[in-house]
Amino acid sequence: MSNPADGLDYGTLRLDRTGQAEAFDVIGDRYDEAFPHKEGQISAADWIIASLRTGSRVLDLGCGTGLPTARQLALAGFDVVGVDLSERMVALARGHVPGGVFHRADIADLRPGGPLDLGRFQAVTAFFSLLMLPRGEIPLALRTVRHLLAPGGLFALSMVEADVDDFTIPFIGSSIRVSGYLGHELREVVQGAGFEIAGESSYTYAPAAADIQPEVQIFLRCARRA
Repeated sequence: MSNPADGLDYGTLRLDRTGQAEAFDVIGDRYDEAFPHKEGQISAADWIIASLRTGSRVLDLGCGTGLPTARQLALAGFDVVGVDLSERMVALARGHVPGGVFHRADIADLRPGGPLDLGRFQAVTAFFSLLMLPRGEIPLALRTVRHLLAPGGLFALSMVEADVDDFTIPFIGSSIRVSGYLGHELREVVQGAGFEIAGESSYTYAPAAADIQPEVQIFLRCARRA
């Protein structure tokens, strides 16, 4: 299988985050109100908890408010680091998970040779964070995740199933740009970035916010290939 990231690097892309962080700065705590039940996310984090030793380093990429994932991992005894582009979300996460370490940063900052070196992790979670990127950047983000993982490290990923690329949608009173894949396309992109898929689940989810349509959420449980 060809690697979708072959021939690409961050130097070939113009990164456009216009309005993305600002929308989440405005949304703040309303995000958790709009998505009150997160069974798929909790189950995927439980897989990591059951698979790793207590004290393992775990990165929550796009940590949001820290709920539920960063708190769930911290309560299980893991060394939790969180990253989010929204300053407001990082502030909320620090309040919700005082034992974690949180950074306001872009995933591109974590790339090999990038400005923020957080070391290596035994697991990375990316729940609905990569969908904030255009499709052309997602293989690079996945390759960055692979770089952040120790050999054999675990990766839990979720996306909304949708055939869209950098598409503007209303979102909790603001607007954001999102990308998505159909299920088989998502699996191909993830495998092409150097991951084995150990398991998959999907959920039909109806958010509590009136301006968000029901969605199909795909969760992949992966391991870094050597």
